Amino acid sequence: MRILLGKHSGFCFGVRRAVALAGELAGGAGPVYTYGNIIHNEQVVEQLAERGVRAVDGLSQLVRGDTLILRAHGVPPEVETACAARGIRVVAVPGPTAMATALALSGLPTGRFTFEGFLSMNKKSRREHLLSLRDERRTMVFYEAPHKLPATLRDLLDVLGDRRVALARELTKVHEEVIRTTLAEAAARYADGGARGEFVLVIEGAPEAAAQGEAVTVEEAAALALALAAEENLSPSEAAKRLAAETGLRKSEIYHAMNQKG
Repeated sequence: MRILLGKHSGFCFGVRRAVALAGELAGGAGPVYTYGNIIHNEQVVEQLAERGVRAVDGLSQLVRGDTLILRAHGVPPEVETACAARGIRVVAVPGPTAMATALALSGLPTGRFTFEGFLSMNKKSRREHLLSLRDERRTMVFYEAPHKLPATLRDLLDVLGDRRVALARELTKVHEEVIRTTLAEAAARYADGGARGEFVLVIEGAPEAAAQGEAVTVEEAAALALALAAEENLSPSEAAKRLAAETGLRKSEIYHAMNQKG
């Protein structure tokens, strides 16, 4: 409250946030700076003015001595860079985070965890990322959008194997839901889509045997190569070559196992 009631400025990245922040800063507060096209929306400018808050366009008008309150999701790095260059104090007001909330509700170990964020949309990069986590013993946390959830769950199951997972959606909102299940069951549940809301996936770490260096078998590598070939439209030979480089197994062994599976 001390921050919100002071003579501070606010910075917003959307129409609704601009109007909401204006209400909090009303009563002699500083200007609300905008990022994007809010200032060109006459209705929003009028709503801000009614709350006694002046809207100013862009980063260029930030001045030394301003205190900035950021109210946004995923603040662009150029905002912080611009503030640092101008000697502008940036105040971070702690609030709820989906990652911490999902961990607390997951039912999985929380003593040590790793935050992996959003997986890459590039199939090769995503698979390489997941392969690097095969032996990760800590609980892993991912963010995912609903339209990408089915493919992500399939990839997680293919690479990590079946493990416990908590799927948390719409956290801190009206339709909050936490589903504690396994990757296999989750992949089947959302195979045909139907996911709604933003998801946090909390996944069990690797069992101790795997974390101590249990090697990928030829059969496992062949299954991964077949999935990779289907996803990226690769020839069996190229897929086997890729998995050989990632696992240290011989390409010929993987290729032979692929033919037996096929």
